Amino acid sequence: MKILLDIGHPKDFNVFKNVIISLEEMGHTVKIFVRAKESTKRMLDDAGFEYDVCPYYKSMAGKALGIFANDLRLYKIARKFKPDVFISPGSPYSAHVSTLMRRPHLAFSDTEIAGLVTMLTLPFTDKIYTSTSFYLDLGPKQERFKGYYELAYLHPKYFKPNKNILDKYGLEEGYILLRLSALASHHDLHASGFNFETEDDLKDYISSLEKYGKVIISSEKSDWNTIKDYQLEFDPDDLHDLIDCASICLSEGATMASEAAVLGIPSIYVSNTERGYLNELEMEYGLVYNIPDREKALKKAISLLNEVSTKDIWRLKKENMLENTDDIVEFIIEKTLSHVSSPN
Repeated sequence: MKILLDIGHPKDFNVFKNVIISLEEMGHTVKIFVRAKESTKRMLDDAGFEYDVCPYYKSMAGKALGIFANDLRLYKIARKFKPDVFISPGSPYSAHVSTLMRRPHLAFSDTEIAGLVTMLTLPFTDKIYTSTSFYLDLGPKQERFKGYYELAYLHPKYFKPNKNILDKYGLEEGYILLRLSALASHHDLHASGFNFETEDDLKDYISSLEKYGKVIISSEKSDWNTIKDYQLEFDPDDLHDLIDCASICLSEGATMASEAAVLGIPSIYVSNTERGYLNELEMEYGLVYNIPDREKALKKAISLLNEVSTKDIWRLKKENMLENTDDIVEFIIEKTLSHVSSPN
C-alpha cells in the first residue's frame, strides 16, 4: 500500500513519526510531502526520512497565493507516486490533489480555530478525525476518538524520559519553563498571549517567578536581550525531555502547554484563543489551566510552586488520563489502512 503523508509543522512530524515507522515495518510505503520549515526538515533529516519539499509561507497573503503552487507541486509528485490514500493533519493541498486523483484523503485535526484551512479542506476530504474534546461539529465526515494527538509521541509506550538531559545542559530538575511563541500560524491571526509590551514587563515577570526556581525561556523570537539571557540553546530533539524535567510550564503556545500537560507537568496556557483538547485536559483531568490574563496566570503558577505535593498529584492525574485514552498511533494506522481506494 502506498501512503502520501502531507505535513507542515514540527508537531505534525511528532504525531506521525511512530505511524510512519509502524507502517513501513508492516511493508507499506510512505512518501512525505513537507513545507520547507527548517525545524520540520531538520527533524525529518535527523530521523533519516526522505521527503519532498514545498515552500513555507509566513504571511497570510503568501499562504493564500501558495495554495495553487503547492497544489500543483503535490499533484506532480502524487501522479508519479500513485498513492492509495492521502493523510495529513488537515492539509488543503492533499485534500485538493486527492480529489483530482480520485483517492481518499483522511485528515487528523485538532485545531478548531483553523477556520480558513478547514473551509479549504473539508469539502475535498473523505474523513476528518478529531478528539472527543474537539468542540466543533464538522458534520458526517467527522469521527471522534478519545485522546490527544500529543499521545502519539508522548505516551509512555513511545516516550522514555532521559534524565541524563540535566547533566547535558548543566541543569537541576524543577526549573520553570516559560514559552514565548511567534504566533505566526494561520490560526494565530487574532491570537494574543503574554503581551509583554516592554522588555521591563518581561523582566518583572521573570523576577516574580525566579523566587521559586530557575527560569528557562523557550522562544520563537529573540528581539530582546532578556530573552537571549534566559533562553536555553538546546537540541530540538531534547525538548520533551526538558519539558519532563520542569516543575511547571507557562506557555502562550498551545502545543507546548498540551505537551507538558500529558507528561504530567503542571501547565498554564496563556492565550485568548481556545483549544478543545486544552479545555478537556483542564475540565476532565485537571492537568492544565487555561488563563488568558498573564497576571492571573502568574498567581496560579506561584500557588502551584508553593504546593509541596504538586508533583505527586499531577502524576496521579496523568495516570488517570492515560487510562481513559486511546492509543493514537494504532488509531491512525487502523483508519489509514481501512481507506484503500480501488484502482481507476
